[in-house]
Amino acid sequence: MSSETNEAHTVPASQADGRLTRTLVRWLMRPAVIASVDELSDRFRLISFEGEGLRAAAWRPGQKIQVKVGGGLTARTYTPISWDAAAGAASILVWLRGEGPGSAWVRSLTPGQACQFLGPRASLDIADLKPPFVLFGDETSFGLASSVAGLRPQDATSAFLFEVTSADECAPVLERLGVEAALIERRAGDAHLAAIETQIERHAGAADVRFVLTGKAQSIQRVSRALKAAGVGSARILAKAYWAPGKAGLD
Repeated sequence: MSSETNEAHTVPASQADGRLTRTLVRWLMRPAVIASVDELSDRFRLISFEGEGLRAAAWRPGQKIQVKVGGGLTARTYTPISWDAAAGAASILVWLRGEGPGSAWVRSLTPGQACQFLGPRASLDIADLKPPFVLFGDETSFGLASSVAGLRPQDATSAFLFEVTSADECAPVLERLGVEAALIERRAGDAHLAAIETQIERHAGAADVRFVLTGKAQSIQRVSRALKAAGVGSARILAKAYWAPGKAGLD
């Protein structure tokens, strides 16, 4: 997902619709078909893909795909929830925050529709992530959380913590994904981040806990500063900004 999806990105190539674009798409991207579009809430969509293009790809949790969403080579980046190469199937969760090309594409999707994607590619390296860990993020981080939810033991030193616009909307979505998390609603001036800092600092004393910080760039920066002030070394912090207000192409 990003601010509109998970990360916004435009493939650096000609934007003209025509033979060159079609050739580049064939060379650079894999084909797939939309298998299903499940409306989990007003702003969340669970999208399943299928096709031979998915069989030839190796994916690990934390990696990204970039999906062609409009004319030319305009693409948006998503963190897959699941990937079954043998079956040729994968799924993503999209948060419709804005009104850009990614959101328009998602709202237009119907089962059977063709699409093209690039990847999977490296994004957040969690290949060696083992519990205990704390994953902080927001609505754009739910897909990542779902892909690693099975790693989290039920103990006090592991947790998922998210800043969200509406806890009432997000709680059923996370339940559907099998993710148990603490939700703190956004407040004006980012006043809610003080409560998030307090919660996440409770885990800082355990020397073996790792912290995975995702979502909004400014929130990541603030939480990272709080962790370092609490004595958490950089080696225990993994960070990936998925979006920032007014910016695209963070990845």
